[in-house]
Amino acid sequence: MYKFVVVTDPDTAVGFRLAGVDVLEIPKSEEVGALLPSLLLKDDTGIIAINEEYMMSLDEKMMEKIEKSYRPIIIPIPSRAKRLDRTSYIEGLLRRAIGYNIVLRK
Repeated sequence: MYKFVVVTDPDTAVGFRLAGVDVLEIPKSEEVGALLPSLLLKDDTGIIAINEEYMMSLDEKMMEKIEKSYRPIIIPIPSRAKRLDRTSYIEGLLRRAIGYNIVLRK
């Protein structure tokens, strides 16, 4: 069985821990670039949820690596300030996973 891992700031981490999720606390967004490559190589991780602000701090090379990997799936955790177009990101994940474009509507 694959694990669900959350990479987030210390304030948000408490809630995920209470829900029983494995959490990696990172106080600064700059540190996620050093942590993520090792997480991508773990065989037991199926989904990695990353704080949206942390995801926006990743460089282009890392984002390409994330887009090319089929497991683990990387999903952003929404922040208060909408920075990432979540719908198109999730549609891209679905298109890559099943080979069809699925349009998400509210």
